[in-house]
Amino acid sequence: MIKGKIRMIAGVAVIVLAVGYLIETAIRSTAEYYLTVGEVRARAAELGGSDLRVAGRVVSDTVSWDPRSLTLRFLLEPTPAAAGQAPASGAAAGARLSVVCRGQPKPDMFAAGRDVIVEGRLVDGSKIEARQVLTSCPSKYVPAQEAKK
Repeated sequence: MIKGKIRMIAGVAVIVLAVGYLIETAIRSTAEYYLTVGEVRARAAELGGSDLRVAGRVVSDTVSWDPRSLTLRFLLEPTPAAAGQAPASGAAAGARLSVVCRGQPKPDMFAAGRDVIVEGRLVDGSKIEARQVLTSCPSKYVPAQEAKK
């Protein structure tokens, strides 16, 4: 009877550990984070050849789209500083990344000046070979102005 209880406790422990391991690996693999353009430029040597996600803004007059080859090219610059954050300075202020995405349709909401997240591989320290370009929602919450009396 004691051997049966020990086996049952051991079996339950193995199942609990297995379920815990599966939950942890699922969370790690689905956790999404991204780097800014300035962070990528500052850490280019370290990140070279790595898969990454980069958030930035599409630079005006740099978009090139070839629908026959499904090739999208553009420059990515840092997004303006969020409220309460210090503006970018030094190398990060002028940092840009060249992005090339092949074999994917251009996102419907993609346009110059739009904030995007680029998923791909960093090559040559300033070029991203993208697997996917995601656009963010163009609408932002702006509180209504109070009517003047």
